[in-house]
Amino acid sequence: MAKKIYPDAAAALDGLLHDGMTIAAGGFGLCGIPERLIDAIVASGVKDLTVASNNAGIDNEGLGKLLRTRQIAKMISSYVGENKEFERQYLAGELEVEFCPQGTLAERMRAGGAGIPGFYTKTGVGTKVAEGKEVKSFDGEEYILERGIRADLAIIKGWKADEAGNLVFRKTARNFNQPAATSGKICVAEVEEIVPVGSLDPDAIHLPGIYVKRLILGAPYDKKIEFRTVRQREAA
Repeated sequence: MAKKIYPDAAAALDGLLHDGMTIAAGGFGLCGIPERLIDAIVASGVKDLTVASNNAGIDNEGLGKLLRTRQIAKMISSYVGENKEFERQYLAGELEVEFCPQGTLAERMRAGGAGIPGFYTKTGVGTKVAEGKEVKSFDGEEYILERGIRADLAIIKGWKADEAGNLVFRKTARNFNQPAATSGKICVAEVEEIVPVGSLDPDAIHLPGIYVKRLILGAPYDKKIEFRTVRQREAA
């Protein structure tokens, strides 16, 4: 079990990275993003990446770091509104983008992890999302075929894991980390705390350790806030 635990992100990714690979990345906004693993990918210099993730972080945070270094060639995302460099590269034709509705993206990752090559959904019918996709009628309603996502590598962040890789997410961080983890041929996780086997309630485990091949302790983390909203101080 201890063989799953690596000393740092660079060691955990050793031998896994190559140009042109597809990476499924967990995270939702700035919540639950695999910061240490992203930094290690930046440092590796690997390029021409296809990255499937709900969003691309913000400028200079999360996957935004890989956009700044031009290591990402294609993004499969549902939300890109908070990253100006993402917007600039897309509008300039420097970055290929496959827009995917949020629920569909989560299901594409889940399907890929479950060995399901494709599924039909009504989401996107009659829009640009449906362009070039097979349309089929079920009970008089049109559905489009979406392909499952099977990535070369999944990078995720959890809250707590035991030494066997059984993992717990916290609140919003569960949204995309869980399906991203299962969609990768190999999953590398970073967590805030690693505890002995038997410390976690089996009913509370969100991701069984069989999915997690390599694990690092990423703490301590700085709490990053995407939008800071404060109330004006009242006059004394």
